[in-house]
Amino acid sequence: MAEAHQAVAFQFTVSPDGIDLHLSHQALTEIYLSGVRSWKKRVIGLKNSVVTGVYPASLSSWLFVVIAILATMYTRSDPSMGLIAKIQEHLPVSQSMSAHTMLWLLLIFTMRMCLKQLLSYHRWMFEKHGKMSNTTKVWVALVRIFSGRKPLLYSYQGSLPNLPVPLIKDTVNRHLESVRPLMDDTEYERMTSLSEDFESGLGKRLQWYLKLKALWATNYVSDWWEEYVYLRGRSPIMVNSNYYGMDFMYVTPTPIQAARAGNSIHAYFLYRRKLNKEELKPTRIPGTVIPLCSAQCERMFNTTRIPGEETDTVQHWQDSDYIAVYHRGRYFRLRMYHAGRLLSPREIESQIQKILDDPSPPSKGEAKLGALTAGDRIPWAKARAKYFSSGVNKRSLDFIEKAAFFVTLDDDEQGGVADDPTRIDSYAKSLLHGKCYDRWFDKSFSVVYFKNGKMGLNGEHSWADAPVLSHAWQYVLTTDCFQLGYNAEGHCKGEVDSSLPGPQKLNWEIPPECEEQISGSLAVAQALADDVDVHVFSFEEFGKGKIKKCRVSPDAFIQLTLQLAHYRNQGRFCLTYEASMTRLFKEGRTETVRSCTNESCAFVRALEGGEDADVCRRLFHEASEKHQQLYRMAMTGAGIDRHLFCLYVVSKYLQVESPFLKEVLSEPWRLSTSQTPLQVEMFDLVNHPEYVSCGGGFGPVADDGYGVSYCALGEKMLSFHITCKHSCPNTDANTFGGEIRKALRDLLQLLSPEQAEPRKAAAQRPELKKDL
Repeated sequence: MAEAHQAVAFQFTVSPDGIDLHLSHQALTEIYLSGVRSWKKRVIGLKNSVVTGVYPASLSSWLFVVIAILATMYTRSDPSMGLIAKIQEHLPVSQSMSAHTMLWLLLIFTMRMCLKQLLSYHRWMFEKHGKMSNTTKVWVALVRIFSGRKPLLYSYQGSLPNLPVPLIKDTVNRHLESVRPLMDDTEYERMTSLSEDFESGLGKRLQWYLKLKALWATNYVSDWWEEYVYLRGRSPIMVNSNYYGMDFMYVTPTPIQAARAGNSIHAYFLYRRKLNKEELKPTRIPGTVIPLCSAQCERMFNTTRIPGEETDTVQHWQDSDYIAVYHRGRYFRLRMYHAGRLLSPREIESQIQKILDDPSPPSKGEAKLGALTAGDRIPWAKARAKYFSSGVNKRSLDFIEKAAFFVTLDDDEQGGVADDPTRIDSYAKSLLHGKCYDRWFDKSFSVVYFKNGKMGLNGEHSWADAPVLSHAWQYVLTTDCFQLGYNAEGHCKGEVDSSLPGPQKLNWEIPPECEEQISGSLAVAQALADDVDVHVFSFEEFGKGKIKKCRVSPDAFIQLTLQLAHYRNQGRFCLTYEASMTRLFKEGRTETVRSCTNESCAFVRALEGGEDADVCRRLFHEASEKHQQLYRMAMTGAGIDRHLFCLYVVSKYLQVESPFLKEVLSEPWRLSTSQTPLQVEMFDLVNHPEYVSCGGGFGPVADDGYGVSYCALGEKMLSFHITCKHSCPNTDANTFGGEIRKALRDLLQLLSPEQAEPRKAAAQRPELKKDL
């Protein structure tokens, strides 16, 4: 099917009369239109670069400056107090116009520096909720003034402050405080001695190099974090690094697999168009005017992780007009543009249906080729260099790696139903690892479409953090249902151009030696996948609405719930990782909040020890305030772990050993947690409460620990994704989920007995109990 529609620009035959050259008009037209689209994108990029470059001023402000200066010349006045005259003294030609431009650029620079200084102010974050100081009120007004009007996606990038390097004394002291509840007196004294030796000795030398990097680099953490935490890891990225995102929990917009793919793939390309044109609004802290760094958005599409023997690399291409599709062991290249326009959802559905109906078998060795991306990185790097560096294999691999993103058409039915909640666990496992060969785990993200119309995604972690991809995912979900929609039969709306060329099936020539490596990688990946235990549940008895009525941060409430549940499950406290973001700073990514504190442990011991309710409530609020303080410090660059990590990297470059850093970075995170952000403005949960996603999750960080992802779904529901490993006899995802449910009820009962209600998870919202 596909080979007959391959676009060939020209063909030639050799005859006795000479060479007969045949040109394909259709192919040349497609090449021309592709070039036009590429040049349009470049022009738009150039325009946006200029607009962003002069931000927070605008291009029209230059004309205002010119008119103002001409008016002052006409009235023989000089409001610049001699500045323009000084500029003209050093400009040989076109003095008047150059003076205008120089003054305009000087004003832009001044405004940008003022905005950068304003965005470096973080005291507002430490003020009590609802009590804003006069200083902060003035600061908010100034930020609004200097932020200009209608900023583009990247307008704030030049005004964001750099991530500061904390004092080494502060970081060491914070670390000691964080490990105190996890150590006995002897262990703590030893750690204190190591800390003091490091702070007074080697630490000063390492800190000097780190400060030097901070002066030179945009962000002293992010490049090392990407390289050493993600790209230099040699173990499988499937489960260990990649994460997943889920579809709507209670609704499947259409049961037709190809139709669901048609709408959502079209929506992804609409999102990419907005991204390229910078028409997306800059991300801000919810409820504020404070911008966040958008640099991670740049590599969302047309991006692949390339394996290497020592380190992987992230390769990004400026444009790609097609996607790569996997179905029943075969790979296809599907173009998304025809005659210079984006295919409609109905046309994409038609193309996807052609792939589903294609009876051709996979090439020898093709069916499980994707297992190479799921296994250890070194065998994949060697196989890629040996078997995919030339010929047909290289061409086909290039088509996959340079695709806008990857699509899997899965033959399984996934989701969940009200009377069989375990199916949602299977759904999560499928998104996390699939069959270990039917995903391309190196792509920036892969979208999976199941036979019953459900879908989900698997994201590669090195290029960006989950909130960035989550924003695009939630845009696609809402656009799919509320803007594009389906007809009465469940198909995409619109017509199909009969001249569309069909999908192109990729060809491979896989030698037996490569097949052996594929089998080896599959065995490694399959063992890892089989060991993962996943449990997903939605908690519908209450949500963040009731939690906020208790005058408690919902995140702090859930983190203390997890501490209580883990203590009941394991009988001990453990080092806890909560991901926070540092996107208040240029090129910021994440920081760790160490949620297990002296205060949280005191509260849990008191509650489990049967202390008076008033005492427990007081300890709870102390623990909650401590958690909020740590979260704010992490967001404002005063965290612990990224600073220590960078000091460790410097020590490795200097080839010096630090017992303190070695021990700190070997501490296991037996409870790793993360909150999935929900873009409230995208979902109308008041009028359409059933259109809510269950969020997503990730694999366990420690072999004997838990990974927990949670999300506040509107005001009345919470969702949890729990992972651990079957090989550990002390962990069980379902059991831990039960402990979390009980801890949630116990904490609400403690804080607000009148709000706590009897358990009614099955009957509370019957209108939502539809087939997932």
